Amino acid sequence: MLSVFAGLGLGLSLIVAIGAQNVFVLRQGIRREHVLPVVVICALSDALLIAAGVAGLGFVISAAPWLVVVARWAGALFLLAYGVIAARRAWRGGEELRTDTDSADGISSTPTAGRTATTTRTATRTSLVPVIATVLALTWLNPHVYLDTVLMLGSIAATHGEERWLFAAGAMAASVLWFTALGFGARYVGRWLRTERSWRILDALIAVVMITLAVSLVLPVIVP
Repeated sequence: MLSVFAGLGLGLSLIVAIGAQNVFVLRQGIRREHVLPVVVICALSDALLIAAGVAGLGFVISAAPWLVVVARWAGALFLLAYGVIAARRAWRGGEELRTDTDSADGISSTPTAGRTATTTRTATRTSLVPVIATVLALTWLNPHVYLDTVLMLGSIAATHGEERWLFAAGAMAASVLWFTALGFGARYVGRWLRTERSWRILDALIAVVMITLAVSLVLPVIVP
């Protein structure tokens, strides 16, 4: 059991940080839009990466560092593009939580002419396919995930010997707990995001985070 708790603690320490993936999950949770698929994809992706690290993929990455370089530049370009899109949303506006009363699922119902009119959560709703594509790109094009989750976590798991898979199970549980809490807990922040101005501020912050992360990925290569 000590190996499980060690994996849980290390997993949380690596994943609980401001990053592109967490910011995206938070935004989807606040919008209450495709939260379950996003949480499942993030947790499952982490589980696959952790398993790969424990199984020995970290040695492959060490032997072929160019794989991390490719992921670094591809991830930077994607983050930059996503940051520009978020900045455009912040500039143009047009989103808000249009609720009249607080309810369990975030949808308000107002009697109108003898019937109930349901007000939507947001002005626009993104379809599932681009959301899945975005979360997959944010996860698998992040070079840090290969360095931290695969290489470092896999190396530490190896020190637990025969209990390395218990360590991996703890790290996987940390991912499930974190993304579930982040995705489904974000809805309670929605009360402060009922106006278009609030969403524009949120998107501006997202743009800053994404563009900063993109620069941070390539800066060590550009400026040794």
